[in-house]
This record gives sequence, structure tokens and C-alpha cells, in this order.
Amino acid sequence: MAWYQHSLTTGGYPYIVFLMALESSVVPIPSEFIIPPAVLLAVAGLAPMSVPGIVIAAVIGSWIGATAMYWASRLAGRPLVIAYGQYVFIPAAKVEKAERWFQRFGSPGVFLSRMIPVVRHLIGIPAGIMEMNFWKYSLYTFLGSAVWCSILAYISTVAGKDAALMHGEIREVTLWLAGACVALAAVYYFAVHRLTREEA
Repeated sequence: MAWYQHSLTTGGYPYIVFLMALESSVVPIPSEFIIPPAVLLAVAGLAPMSVPGIVIAAVIGSWIGATAMYWASRLAGRPLVIAYGQYVFIPAAKVEKAERWFQRFGSPGVFLSRMIPVVRHLIGIPAGIMEMNFWKYSLYTFLGSAVWCSILAYISTVAGKDAALMHGEIREVTLWLAGACVALAAVYYFAVHRLTREEA
């Protein structure tokens, strides 16, 4: 973890952009592992970054990664994505879930997906395949990413002001981690499994 903190400190905003671009493309790096550590370092005065700056960098990175997914899928087409996606961490089953999500919610689904684990880095595939208007896709991606990144930054800022948590008291750390895991698990189950399951 020390090397990661060092990378965040020395890499600054460009590193945040790079990591979030990966998070929104084929590399499933959770944004929960990118934004909170950066914000905690910034709040503690250990990194030359501001919380608003981190959010802006994260949103830009999200858009870059999401744009890459959109155009790759639009240019390749569904057959190639299904046939070769498994070689870049995109199995056909996940593509089909993303397609069902897109079919169910349409364009606003792009906005909602930015706050849903797994779906958010795959939504560009059905959007690209179905040739959704790129500028509309970009707008929903920017807005959804801004909301999600701001939520993570706010929670991390609150955590950074929690003396017990920052000093690593096990009870506080456990409560924070347990609460985050339960919330994410609930969102993932409802959004990904319930809302994208195939009709019987």
C-alpha cells in the first residue's frame, strides 16, 4: 500500500486521470480504491492536490475510459466484441448484462450506470454497438461520473476528519469497511442481478 500512496502523491492529478481511465475501460479497478486514498492524502496535507481537483481529474479519467469503450465497440461491432471480449476481461455474459441494462433504461441508463459496480465500465459497449449519439453519451457519462466521484470524495473527506479512523482504531475501520461493503453488495445485487436478469 505504501507504493500506491507514493504513486498518488508523486503522480498527482495525471495519475488519477490515468487510473480512472483504466477503471472505466477494460481494467476493472474499483474507483473506491482510487478516489478515497487520494482524498485522504489530500485532506491530511500529504499530497499536493485538492479535493475538487481530485474529483475533476477522476471525472475526466472516467470520460476518457468510457469514450474508449464506446468507440472500440462501435467500430468493432457486436460479433467481434462477443467473440474476442473474453481476452480483455469482457466475457460475453457481462456484455449481455450490460445490453439488458441499456435496453431497460436507455440513455439515462448511462448516467445511472456510473454509480453501479461492474456495469459502469461496460455500459459503453451497448451504447457503442447501438450507436447512441456520442455527445449525449458523453453528457450522461460526465454527469454520472461527477455525481459518483463527488459522493466518494465527500465520504472520504468525512472519513479523513474522523480521528479514530485515521489513527487506525480497529473498531472504526471495521465499521467503515463493513458499511461500504454492505452498501456496494446491495447495489450490485439489485442493479446487476435483479434488473438485468433474463426474463423467464
